[in-house]
Parts: sequence; structure tokens; C-alpha cells
Amino acid sequence: MVHGRYDHELFQMNEESLWAGSQINNNNPESASHLKEIQDAIFRNQFELAKELATKYMVGTPARIRSYQPLGNISVNYDWGSSQVEDYSRVLNLNEGVHQTLFTVNSNKIIQTSYIPSVGDALFLKWESRAAISFTVKLDRSQDVNEYGTWKDGAYYTGQIQDSVKKDSGPAGSHMQFASGLMVKSIEGEYEVFSDDTGSGIRFKDVKKLELVYTGITDYELEKLNFSGNRNLEADVKSILGLILEDQAQDYLLRHVNDHRSMFERIKVSINSSAESKLPTDQRLKAFSEGQEDFGLPVLFYQYGRYLLMSSSRSPGRLPANLQGIWNQEYEAPWNSDFHTNINLQMNYWPAESGDLGETSVILANFMKELMKPGERTAKEMYAARGWTIHHLTDPFGRTGVADGVWGVSPMAGPWMTFPVYRHFAFSQDRTYLKNVAYPILKGSLLWVLDFLIKSPEGYLVTNPSHSPENEFKTMVDGKEVRSQLSYMSTIDIEIILELFDNFEEAATLLKEDKELVAQIKEVRKQLPPIRVGKNGGIQEWIHDYDEVEPGHRHMSHLLGLYPGNSINPNDPKLFEAAKKTIENRLASGGGHTGWSKAWIVNFYARLYDGEQANQHLKELIGKTCLPNLFSTHPPFQIDGNFGGAAGFAEMLVQSQHGEIHLLPAVPFSWKSGSVDGIKTWGDKKVSFKWENNRIVSLTVQAKAAEKIKVRFGKVVKEFKVKEGLNTLTLN
Repeated sequence: MVHGRYDHELFQMNEESLWAGSQINNNNPESASHLKEIQDAIFRNQFELAKELATKYMVGTPARIRSYQPLGNISVNYDWGSSQVEDYSRVLNLNEGVHQTLFTVNSNKIIQTSYIPSVGDALFLKWESRAAISFTVKLDRSQDVNEYGTWKDGAYYTGQIQDSVKKDSGPAGSHMQFASGLMVKSIEGEYEVFSDDTGSGIRFKDVKKLELVYTGITDYELEKLNFSGNRNLEADVKSILGLILEDQAQDYLLRHVNDHRSMFERIKVSINSSAESKLPTDQRLKAFSEGQEDFGLPVLFYQYGRYLLMSSSRSPGRLPANLQGIWNQEYEAPWNSDFHTNINLQMNYWPAESGDLGETSVILANFMKELMKPGERTAKEMYAARGWTIHHLTDPFGRTGVADGVWGVSPMAGPWMTFPVYRHFAFSQDRTYLKNVAYPILKGSLLWVLDFLIKSPEGYLVTNPSHSPENEFKTMVDGKEVRSQLSYMSTIDIEIILELFDNFEEAATLLKEDKELVAQIKEVRKQLPPIRVGKNGGIQEWIHDYDEVEPGHRHMSHLLGLYPGNSINPNDPKLFEAAKKTIENRLASGGGHTGWSKAWIVNFYARLYDGEQANQHLKELIGKTCLPNLFSTHPPFQIDGNFGGAAGFAEMLVQSQHGEIHLLPAVPFSWKSGSVDGIKTWGDKKVSFKWENNRIVSLTVQAKAAEKIKVRFGKVVKEFKVKEGLNTLTLN
């Protein structure tokens, strides 16, 4: 995070794997033996007893995780005295992935440039100044540093997280190790290294040009879901930086820009020929929030979302984007900046495939493949079931038991996490990925579901316990009002199971695997309860038509079948209309008040083909929930609003989930003209088109193989035979 200060600059540094805590099996050992008791209590509407039993026998031991943490700071201390600083500006170039801060002191123009190439896995810092300047660069971290030290050309620190005694958060003690270091790559000027008890760094004197290289690492190993505890991290940091310094022939900036552009510029979008605004983003955002039309700002918000996803989830990265991406600055972050699996982690990857950033989904899928191992223990130890599952959150140490409290009893979070894993195949058609990565994850999740289902009093196969995240209902039991989060077969569970069954059946058929399982799920499908319409005209959230304690709740889990799922669609007009009513009911009671929840509503209205409402909520997402740098807030800052909103913007432009490419399915009338270049669809096709006066005027489809495709625009549906490569089509 570059703060851009011209007096005391601060680079707040993060490394994706630096977490407090340690690996621990938090499965409640009493769960399996008391599961039937809990299920029976729920079936008998003994909700208070069910809560008491679930708290005692299902909630994890320990119940909580520890936090993702920042790596530390690079502070740049200038001494301008009473000099006047003028012509200040700072720019993040999304296309190039380069940040610059520019300012003038006593007519001396200074340019500070920073970038992080995927090759080298390091931060590059450059200064250019017309006249010589002097300043100090210092490394520090406010806690858990073991040593500040220096090398001939640089400075470093090493440390180890010291977890204090904290109730329900796992063992205290010395846990993950970390290190970071800084070296001079090139310089016109003089310097000396230093270290003391408060930090280590370099003092620069009479510098006109300077380039520094910085990196940071931990001893975390994804394959172990744990830290190793036996690495010389100082030597590793020095080696990484030394290799970069030895490679003087490499133009890292040029290589970085070319690499970044090759990924970021796969998609280009314009609305109403929106010219690039010269206003600073904070001023532009303020005007937008006050109702000023700015057709380019939603485009910027979309591309910014893609940039953030690239930055926090691509090779050489190993972990998926957490609640704050890689920009958390707190040692005890809100919600621990965890991997929240009751919508937030899934939402982080909603824009990945249509945004042609499928590499980021592979990072997530590889993490999920590792999580299967502890997830199998959870399935066996908590539910006496095959396969694997997780609950409402996890961490890099593979925590898969119930966390926090009864509200964490979301055993279907695991099957939900298969959605983005399979979606990557649906868009890429990568059979190798399907066979080696996605299919084992889907199959393990399916086995879990089949074993978890149980006969209900009505004769359905249902999940029990079940939780509609993180909502609560109220009902009358023996003349007394009772509130509960636990039920059986909440509507979200039906929708998750339908989606999982569809995806597994398609995958198994393609791979010619598991015919018996495919036959079994066909029979099980017949015994599932239907998705129902409730008394308020909306989709019923629970197995019975209970009243909500909080009608404006931020979670709208019973609409998962509308988005990101497909079980609620125009082929069933009754459910389709009920979904619309569900949103209206939520909004009328104050729903959609957080960033990620508002982003979900954008996607809902896009799937309902309501461009005016989708645009209205996109405007509110950007204008009301975003900080001046466009970070979305829950509040506080939570990156899923950026990712969910980016996905919603794309859904407004192109949809392809029903076997056809649907152009402009949910754009407002005010978006009269524009262009889309390179957006990706199901079946590994890229679509580019232009529209003028709300009519498509050009269309190309890039296909990987010859096939028949359907294209829809409004009520017009045409079928085309496309060949491998670029195809120019017409809808006239």
C-alpha cells in the first residue's frame, strides 16, 4: 500500500501468508456421537435445545482463529525543512501496474516510482530527481521482530509471531517466522546502512537517481498448510535480492509492464465513448455520489476490481484473496481478514472467469485441493461421513471445523466452495484441470452431501443442521416465540445441492467416470424438497415459512440459485418473479447496506435482466460504499465489494450461463453506446462488440473450436456456425 506522502512516505507491506496462529484440528470430538440428538431436536422444533447442544458438541475446540497480519513498513523520511512542496500528484496506472508520486521542492522535480513484477517476486522502488536530494529509508515492524540487521548494500529484519494467550484461539507461543530486506540496485549518490533497536535502513546523500529492491517471505508451506519452522529466512531474502542485483541486464520495469499488460488488457470496455477523466479519483467519486453522471467511473471500478484480483491472487502467489486482499494493515484485523466461506471468498472470484483472469481461480482451486485433507477429517470426525467439508471460515492452516459459535454451523460451505472451482473449467474447458483438480474436489464434496442428507418428517432428503448464513428466524413453539439460526434444509442448501449435482454430472459424463454416482444423484434429486415461494411473495428462506428476525438482513442466501447459481431462471417464471419480490422485500427493510451485499444486488438485478435497477445499485455501490481510493467497505474496508461489483458490471454486459451468449442483458437505457473487447463466456469463447443507439452494430466471437452457438440480443436469438479462431457475426 503506497501512501504517497511527500514528507514521510510510507509503504505498508504485506505478504500473503503471514498469519498468526498455528495448525490445529478444531473439530469438536463430541460432534458425531451427538449429531442425531441435535438433528432430532431440530426436527421436533426444539430450537433452544438444539442451540444448546450444538454450542456444546459442534462448535470448534478451539472456536476461533487468529488474524492475518501485515509484514511491516518501509518509511521514507525526507527533510525539506521550510521548503514549499508544489505540483503534487500520484497515479496508479492500472494498465501497467505502476505507481508514481510526483512533486516539486524548490523547483526540483522528484519522481518516485514503484512496481512489483511477478518475475522476481520483489518490490522495485525508484527515485529520479533533477537536483541532488538526501533522505532515509527505514524498515520496521511494530511487533515480533527478533533482529534488525544490515548487509553491505542493504538492511533487513527477521522475526517470529508470538501468539499471546487468547481465549478460544488456539495455542500461544512462537509460531510463523518472517523476514524482509532491502538492497540498493543502482545509485547516483552516496549511502550508508544502519540498524538499531527501532529499525534498520539506509541513509542516502546527494542522490539524483536511485533504485531499491525489497522482498519479504515467511516459512509457510501450502502443501503442509503449515509453517516449517526450520528455514534461514534472512539468507533466503538475501539470496532473492542478490539474484536480482546480479541480473543487471534484465529490464525489470519493461518486463513487468509487458507481463502486466498482457493479462490486464485482455478486456477493454467503454460506455458512451467516455473520455478519461482528468479529475482526481476522490473528487470524481464525490461528484458521482452527489448525482453527477460519469459513465467512465463504473468502467474504472470494473477494471480496478480486475486489477485488485490480479494483484492479490496470481502466480507466484499461493493463497487466495482474503477479506482484505493483501492490503490489511491491522495486527488484529476485522474478522481476522480471514477466508470467509459463507459468501465472501466465493464472491472474491466472481469476476475471475468473465474477466479473463482464470489464473486467479487456479490459485483458489489449488488451495481448496489442499483443504480437502483437513476437510476429510472434519467430515469423518464431526459427521461420520465420507468426502470433505468446511464451515463458515478457514485460514491458511486448514481450519475446517465450526468457528466462532453456532452461527458458524454452515456445513454446506464446502459444497458452495466448489462453484468457483468448477466455473473455471466451464469457462476454460481445460480437461487436464478438470481431471486433476476440479473433479476430485467435486467428487469429495458430493460424497459428503450424500452422506449428510437425512430423511425429514415430511419424507424429503434434507440437510440437518442447516443455517441460512448469518440470518435468524422466529416462530411460535408451544405458544412461545422462539428465535433460531439452526433449522433443516434451508433454501440455500437446496440450491447448493442442485448446482453441485449439475456440475458433477456434467464433469463425470465428460470424463466418463463414476456412472454409479451419477445414477445415484438422479434418484436423490427426486427426493429433495422444492424451492418454495413464501407468504410474502418472495423465495422462502427456510424449510418452513418462518418470519425473519431482521427482514433487511445483509445476507440473501436463498437467492443463491439466481446468482451465482442457475436454479432460479426464466424457465420457471414463478420462481423468477419471486426472486424479484425477495429483493424488493429486503430493500424495503433496509437491506443491501454493506458493500458486498450491495454488490450481490447488482448481480441479482443483472440476472433479472433489469438494467435500470442494476445500474442504480451499481451507482450506490460506488458512490456510497467506496472510500476515496475506490476500496469498498463493509464497513470497514472489505475487498469482496470490489470483486462482487466488478462481476455485476460484467453480468450487465454479457451473460452466457444458459447455453447462449446474451449481449447487453441488463444495461440501462442511458448506456446508449459503447464497446466491449474480449469478455469471456462459458465454453471458452471471447466476445467483442460495439453498440450505438442501443443497437448492436458489430460483433466478433473468438472460438477455440468449430461449433454451433446461439447469440441473443433483446428478443432476437440467432444461431451461428463458428470456426476455430475469430468469427465476424451479424445480428441484423
